[in-house]
Amino acid sequence: MPAKSISTQADGKTFEQLRQECLQKKKLFEDPDFPACDSSLYYSQSVPINFEWKRPGELCENPEFIVGGADRTDICQGALGDCWLLAAIASLTLHKETLTRVVPNDQGFDRSYAGIFHFQFWQHNRWLDVVVDDRLPAVRNRLVLLHSASNNEFWSALLEKAYAKLNGSYESLKGGSTLEAMEDFTGGVGETYETKSAPTDLFNIMKKAYDRGSMMGCSIDITSSAESEAQTASGLVKGHAYSITGLEEVNYRGKKVKLIRIRNPWGQVEWNGAWSDESREWNVIDSSEKKRILQNSMDDGEFWMEFEDFKANYDKIEICNLTPDSLTDDTKRKWEVNMFEGNWIRGSTAGGCRNFIDTFWTNPQFKLTLLHADDNNDKCSVVIALMQKNRRALRKEGLDLQTIGFALYEAPADEDHLGKDFFRYNGSKARSKTYINVREISERFTLPPGNYLLVPTTFQPHDEADFIIRIFSEKAAGTMEMGNTVDADLPDPPMPSLPEEETDEEKGLRRMFEKIAGSDQAISARELQQVLNGVLSRRREIKFDGLSLNTCHSIINLMDVDNSGQLEFQEFKVFWEKMKKWIMLFISYDTDRSGKMSSYELRIALKAAGMHLNTKLLQLLGLRFADENYDIDFDDYLTCIVRLENMFRVFQALDQSKTGQVNMNILQFLLLSMNV
Repeated sequence: MPAKSISTQADGKTFEQLRQECLQKKKLFEDPDFPACDSSLYYSQSVPINFEWKRPGELCENPEFIVGGADRTDICQGALGDCWLLAAIASLTLHKETLTRVVPNDQGFDRSYAGIFHFQFWQHNRWLDVVVDDRLPAVRNRLVLLHSASNNEFWSALLEKAYAKLNGSYESLKGGSTLEAMEDFTGGVGETYETKSAPTDLFNIMKKAYDRGSMMGCSIDITSSAESEAQTASGLVKGHAYSITGLEEVNYRGKKVKLIRIRNPWGQVEWNGAWSDESREWNVIDSSEKKRILQNSMDDGEFWMEFEDFKANYDKIEICNLTPDSLTDDTKRKWEVNMFEGNWIRGSTAGGCRNFIDTFWTNPQFKLTLLHADDNNDKCSVVIALMQKNRRALRKEGLDLQTIGFALYEAPADEDHLGKDFFRYNGSKARSKTYINVREISERFTLPPGNYLLVPTTFQPHDEADFIIRIFSEKAAGTMEMGNTVDADLPDPPMPSLPEEETDEEKGLRRMFEKIAGSDQAISARELQQVLNGVLSRRREIKFDGLSLNTCHSIINLMDVDNSGQLEFQEFKVFWEKMKKWIMLFISYDTDRSGKMSSYELRIALKAAGMHLNTKLLQLLGLRFADENYDIDFDDYLTCIVRLENMFRVFQALDQSKTGQVNMNILQFLLLSMNV
């Protein structure tokens, strides 16, 4: 059964609920989430054309949702630079089962018409149901964006509108990769091939993908923006997305010739070389084969080429392979899929690529265990796909795609989150071919069975994004996110010592303490602030503007055994032993001797203090305590470490079962309650 789709409407209502409401009120739907206004069209400029929003019934007499079946001739590009999307829609029409999911057939302009339509897209491992009204941008009563060759057919124009809504605006659809839309139509995983460096059996790879129901596109590279959509003498267009719609082998003068069918989403402008629509090559092959292959060919933007000409003229091929979620039972091969979600957050987990060894190790890490080799092979086939989330919708906020990649390492058996030294002395076993600013980067590997560590990264450190990783394997694989341990190994405080047994340092501390404490022989948070600021101001290796009163309150909360709200000398003495250790840790992880500690070092500093936090909690601490340069000063460091020890002490008191396992709900509550 296909996965159930989730309504994306702000009010939570489904398509059917909204349609029934409109029918009962006898009112056409107007979408409050994507209104018919300029901001739905453009976000970076004023609308360059005087658009009018028109419903299909205002544009023609007898509008229909689909005329004579949805096919690739229904897709004609308009004024928007979204040929990548149109090429994917053209491929979608070749796969009727997938098309029915994306374009549900429970809608139209019949008696159930209420000005509302819906479409389904895959986004980050979920199927979303996107509702739109049918007001479309038009000029002089003609659609100016995506439209059908039939002026009374509207499924493709409404599909484009729903995809624009999903991504924030029509302008957000300008420029992209055909693979992106193919994946959003199928939940599939993409692979890219360069024709000039492709495997020798590229035709067989593509034929197998086509037979399995994969969607495919291709394009010609440009060397400058001036070449974008420039037409060559042979009728091809540079920097333009095409659909691949068929592959055949024909007998031609006693030998087999490989052919490929391609479609230009413009609906016109075709290849004019060998095997084009009117070329003489067709006159030599068997007439029945010619009729079967050409199928009433006309100037519709679709054409055939010999495969060698295709490789010589085109540069890039994009193939979207379907995942088990969208495969049918008769497909020859199914993939096991594992999926993780994660974040690169500056100051904690945005460590950048291996070039930045001091922070690379702080990136999210995932363990992959390949137990079983493929059938008839001693190795394991794996496809790893790393996708950054929501970047197209974030364009209006000035954000765009990050440059991303990943590396695979052979993993030690029992380690949790691996540190800097591991990556300093161990090379990767496999990695993405390049770092590139695309939504998803994927690679196919053949690896021996074993344990592997997967590290996804942005190229530069401190670059933020949300991501998902999908790991496809022919046999079931074990996967887990590293750095999930949350526990603490905190030593019990020492027994108080008698005055005559004190060391010289302790006697000095007592004299200072008694001088400030006065007759009650206890110090308040403000008096503790005075003591510690006096001592720490003499430490030149610490960049120090003074401890805050809040930090001192946290120290008293941690050390105040008798709940008096003050510290007696024995409590202060135990704290001072902790303080000396924490100072040494801070100095040792201040690697550049700046007097501050990099927030990326917080994980290992806390580990050395006996506290293990998972990635999510470290991200929270980084956001809370790091400054704009991703540094933590001593006051914030001390506040953090004191509050964490407080938190673990409280948890140990709450852990009635004595399991030592931290319940994440309790932990998050404690973090929030302590303002961490």
